[in-house]
Amino acid sequence: MRTAPRRVLDVFVDACHDVARRGLVRSSSGNLSLRLDGERMLIKASRSWMDRLTRADVSVCRIADGRLLHGRKPSVEIGFHSGVLRARPDVSVVLHAQPPAATALACRRGRCNWAVIPEIPFYIGPVARVPYLLPGSRALADAVVEAMRDHDLAVLDHHGVVTAAPDLDHAIQNASFFELACEVLLAGGRGVTPLSPRDVRELMSLRRGPDAQA
Repeated sequence: MRTAPRRVLDVFVDACHDVARRGLVRSSSGNLSLRLDGERMLIKASRSWMDRLTRADVSVCRIADGRLLHGRKPSVEIGFHSGVLRARPDVSVVLHAQPPAATALACRRGRCNWAVIPEIPFYIGPVARVPYLLPGSRALADAVVEAMRDHDLAVLDHHGVVTAAPDLDHAIQNASFFELACEVLLAGGRGVTPLSPRDVRELMSLRRGPDAQA
């Protein structure tokens, strides 16, 4: 089974390094995947560290069922990565990150209004929430896929976030903007006032426009 083109592997590896540089993952936590073509995907290999990832740490898997086609054993979360790519033909990247502020709020009970900065409704839209389920389990994979059918970002209780996007830059941007919103919420506490429903609706309408991904 042929592997991915070297140039694609290099872009993927650089993206993993970027995720780590931004503090969105620590050590071997988190995982990133990229649709390679209609049948195959790239994903970070199990227990590899994004900050020092190499081409040898990238697995090629089948989108249809997550089966390994080339390379090392893939991330334990291959189930929801392949599942989201099957369910969402409009996206090509899935990123699971555990940034500190977002993960802190993922450990709190109750609902949260994430729309405290314009980037949330404009770039991300409504945010889903997934209850804690065992990492790597079929139950977690099914829950994440279901949540991501009509959301571009989901908060996983006690487990960080998952976001999906058309390309690597947008996925990293989504996670970075969401982490910024969470930092604002933690720093401001009860004094933070979210955007008004009217402002959110306006930003959401712009998001659906032709320049929403600019």
